[in-house]
Amino acid sequence: MDIKKHLIITGNSTVSWKDAIVKAISETSKTIDYLSEVKILEQRASIDGDKITEYFVDLDISFTVDLERNKN
Repeated sequence: MDIKKHLIITGNSTVSWKDAIVKAISETSKTIDYLSEVKILEQRASIDGDKITEYFVDLDISFTVDLERNKN
């Protein structure tokens, strides 16, 4: 049986939405094990005049709970 937990996180980038997603997943994987899925909830951007200055993505990242952890 797999049990999954979900985290809602926001990633950002000055390059693109894709870059914001990749960076957010990369940073999350440094502290959370067993990442399994990602769902893009929302994309938005800051603009200055006629140019996008920063991209933002809200992500629902899932990870599998290790049921064997801390068992003696």
